[in-house]
Parts: sequence; C-alpha cells; structure tokens
Amino acid sequence: MSTPIRVIQYGLGPIGSAVARHITERSSLKLVGGVDIDPAKTGRDMDEVVGLEQPLGFKVAKTLAEALANAEADVVLHTTSSCFDLFESQITEILNAGLDVVSTAEELSFPWLAHPKEAARIDEAAKKAGKTALGTGVNPGFLMDSLPLNLTAICQRVDRIDVTRSQNASVRRGPFQAKIGSGMTVEQFENKVDTGRMGHVGLPESMGMVFHTLGRKLARYEDSIEPVVADSLIQTDFFTVQPGQVRGLKQVARGFTDAGEFMTLTFIAALEEPLDQDTVKISGKPDLEVILKGTNGDIATVAMAVNAIKRVKEASPGLVTMPDLPIVTFG
Repeated sequence: MSTPIRVIQYGLGPIGSAVARHITERSSLKLVGGVDIDPAKTGRDMDEVVGLEQPLGFKVAKTLAEALANAEADVVLHTTSSCFDLFESQITEILNAGLDVVSTAEELSFPWLAHPKEAARIDEAAKKAGKTALGTGVNPGFLMDSLPLNLTAICQRVDRIDVTRSQNASVRRGPFQAKIGSGMTVEQFENKVDTGRMGHVGLPESMGMVFHTLGRKLARYEDSIEPVVADSLIQTDFFTVQPGQVRGLKQVARGFTDAGEFMTLTFIAALEEPLDQDTVKISGKPDLEVILKGTNGDIATVAMAVNAIKRVKEASPGLVTMPDLPIVTFG
C-alpha cells in the first residue's frame, strides 16, 4: 500500500472546511495541518473548527510556517480568495516552502490572458522550487471549460460552443446566496456591478482556456451582468427577498474569433430558479448536447480539488492548467 499524500488545508471557510473533511475520508490522503488567519479559529482543535467528530491531533495554525513547524507535508490545498491581488503571495509562499499546491482560486485556473505577469511570477516560483501549482474547481475548472473541451474529442469539426449553468441557489450556502445579490434592491445590485464587485469570477478564464486549447484566437471578449428579480416573496435559511428585490443574477460572456462569435457562456444563479442543470452544446460535426443534473457546486468543487491532488503530484514543475494534466478522476 502506497504512503498517503500529506495535505495541509489553507483556508477554513465553508469550502475549505468541507475539503478538510473530505480529505479525511480518502485513504490515499492524510490531513496533517490547517491554516487560517481568523482569530476565532486559530489555536483551536482542527477537528472542532471543520466539524469533524474524530480528533485530528493538531490545532489550526495562523501561518503556513507554523503548520509546517508541527508537521511535514507534500501538498497544500488552498481555498481563500478568488482574485490575484489577494492570493498571489499565498501561492508563492506555499511554493517557496517546497510544496505543491491545488487552489480553488478562480483567476488561477487559466491566468495567462488576463494576468500574464502574475502568472509568469508564479510559474517561475514553481519551477524554481521544483513544484506544481494548479487552479481548479467545478467552474472554472470543469463545467465551462474542461468538460466541453473533452467533448470535442469526438468531433470532426467544431463551429461553436455554448455552455449554460443554471442553478437554484436556494439550496446553496449563505455566502453564495449573498454573492449573487440576494435581497438587494436593483439599484444596489447595479452599483455593485459598476464597481466590479458583483458577478461570477472565472468566465474569462474558462473562455481563455477553451480558445487556447483549441488553437483559436480570442479576438474579442464581452461580458454582461443583469439582476434576476423576484416576483413573489422568497424565504431561505439565510435571506428574505421581497417582490421587486434581487433573487440572483444572469451573466453572459461571449468570445469572438475574427470570423465571429465562437463561444457563449451563460451563468444563472438565483433563488428558486426553476431550471437547475448544466447544458453543453457543441455545433459542428456532429452536433452535440449534453445535460447534467445534480451538479451541486460546493460538492463538485471539493471533489475536483481533492481529486486533482494526485495529478498535480505527478505533473512537471510549473503553473499548470487543467488541459495540461491527464483527465482528473475519482480515486
């Protein structure tokens, strides 16, 4: 039996805690540390913080250095922030410590178009350390990029790709419901959009990943966000939304080659949204349509991040993206 891969969980919010719990369920992995800057969590028993009944035998560290002073590790699973200006120093710190890293940071999933300088710095740090960094999750990382890319393997020609993710956010966690604007007025929502603080992070990365992998030039990118407004009272465990208030959002990204629109990504997340499914359409030879039902965003993100650990450990040093790796599977 092979030696389990030793994992430190960096970031203990709802997703990070779920990742930590899942790691303990996998015989090929061993959770050896946890890091979080929240003073309400640091110094407490890790099992208590993440919601495990069995004792883990270590406490939540405030820094990575503190966690490594108490245990040796092979890889860090990083779940803190979405944006480069917040997570770049953390990823570099992990690599400089001589550890591989799998991160759920959306902007790391395919950063070469939107953040080429930052991506180059991380790639350089990874290669210098002889380690690998990957950004992944369910979206970006799978539904709007890896999945349609894999489906093109059975096509002789690809003319256009359309992906729609429609979610009933009423069954999601509170922070997600807040993130999509639940309970806001339309004016508040639009003000958030204007300041760049509203909308799903990751559509440019998914678009860039698909265009780059298929050898298409992304000549133009467009992105629009609009509120989805309630026409009746909605009550969840976290929000009460009155008629006329925002119950979610619809975001559409369009990618163009010089010849015209090639890819459209539609992201809908709203309370009591009647259609809860993911649809991938590929126009070409042949025309394909794949519909997924039951894709829980939180469960899928945790699964993808944990399942990717093995592939990252086997990968060449550097900053890699999902198309650089063999297909990630359970196990």
